[in-house]
Amino acid sequence: MKLDLKKFANACNPSKTIVVSNPQDRQYYIDFAAVRGGKIIEELKSDITEFSQDGTTCGLFTGHIGCGKTTELLRLKCELEESGYHVVYFESTQDLEIDDVDISDVMLAIARRVYESLDGLQKVELPEPKGLKRILKGAAKLLMTEVSLDAEFSPLGMADVSVNTEGEFSAKVPGMGEVSASKKQGFTVVAPGIGKITAKAKDSPEVRNKLREYLEPQTKSILELINQELLEPAKEQLKKFGLRGLVVIVDNLDRVETARKPWGRPQAEYLFVDRGEQLRQLQCHVVYTMPLSLRFSDDFGRLIDRFPVRPKVLPMVPVRYRDGNICPEGMYLMQKMVLVRAFPEEQPEPTPEFIGAIFDTKETLEQLCLYSGGHVRELLRLLYEWIKKDRQLPLSGMTLEILITSRCNEMCLGITDEEWELLRQVHKRKQVRGDSNYRKLIHSRLVYEYCDRQGFWFDINPILAGAEELKGE
Repeated sequence: MKLDLKKFANACNPSKTIVVSNPQDRQYYIDFAAVRGGKIIEELKSDITEFSQDGTTCGLFTGHIGCGKTTELLRLKCELEESGYHVVYFESTQDLEIDDVDISDVMLAIARRVYESLDGLQKVELPEPKGLKRILKGAAKLLMTEVSLDAEFSPLGMADVSVNTEGEFSAKVPGMGEVSASKKQGFTVVAPGIGKITAKAKDSPEVRNKLREYLEPQTKSILELINQELLEPAKEQLKKFGLRGLVVIVDNLDRVETARKPWGRPQAEYLFVDRGEQLRQLQCHVVYTMPLSLRFSDDFGRLIDRFPVRPKVLPMVPVRYRDGNICPEGMYLMQKMVLVRAFPEEQPEPTPEFIGAIFDTKETLEQLCLYSGGHVRELLRLLYEWIKKDRQLPLSGMTLEILITSRCNEMCLGITDEEWELLRQVHKRKQVRGDSNYRKLIHSRLVYEYCDRQGFWFDINPILAGAEELKGE
């Protein structure tokens, strides 16, 4: 049985995300719902398709970074589109400086992405967004030293763009004279305008501060304008063409958790608790990813009050039960994920024939899955490094042990004595308290979260299991 090592390595690249709407990528998709405590994506979907009264819902989705949230959200996008919804998915890290995010940044990013998406639908025409244009004009004027209304601000590559007091755009185009924006051009020009301004803001703290001083007092007005000039008309237009509604999925907002605002408030609490009421005011279906550590915050109760539904959690794939015994279902699915990366067309079962084509022994594959702790990206990262180190098949179990030892040593360098004591308690009790130190352990992926019929439970990252410091328990 011949296996292309380079192709196998590319399929294991941890930086690549499976897009289930792509037939080639779909071959690699494994549904872990049976061992993750429930059909979480189906729940998010049904909140939108079955339990929405007025075409608006607001969902929160969380889990460890790298556990597969993006893959599941792209699956949600695909299924919602098949159910007749227009879905706008984007990764907020592309538009925002994730360590310094304000509510106006999120709102403008959403508006830009929705405008861009609707611009691709030829039949959809929205009313002239005069209010939003006025706000953009004011922002551009404020930041004139950083932002010029040049060709990047226009959908036609226009130069010398001008905006009048009504927010109407015109431009002098070489060889064409003066051109005025039509209604269709009028709303398509807003997206490049937002993109130009926010790109400058993302690159400069000074520009962000200036922009926020201008936008923050207008947050309520901006929300109302986005709803009145964009989202509500868009929903009506989409329904005319047989679509059921508009869904916006904002990914990667779970990465805001490490920073603090200048006045000391944690970024995550500020955005999702203090400004949560505004996040949910958009007049369409919205799903935000949320930092997992917020579930252990003193403000979690307030967060629940802000949103209509509790956050959906995507836990790790359990390869062991909480008592330490092997979990056959989780182990099977993780092994299958590895084999499918090697043989996507065959969709193989974990049989000796397929395992032997990749690993020196069956036990080597089992050790890989156990060391991963059911963290999908961690398993792929180990496998990717392993392939590049061995550069031949079958992969050696001895190389895996070398990689694990090296990874364990790296992780131990940043762990304090106090954190080791907390890790020993987690390893013993399988529980985590609402404490800021535990939040750090979870954010650093030193502690993993799982779910079974008894509820959520926790354990240390298995890579740390051999560390001498744990033996003090």
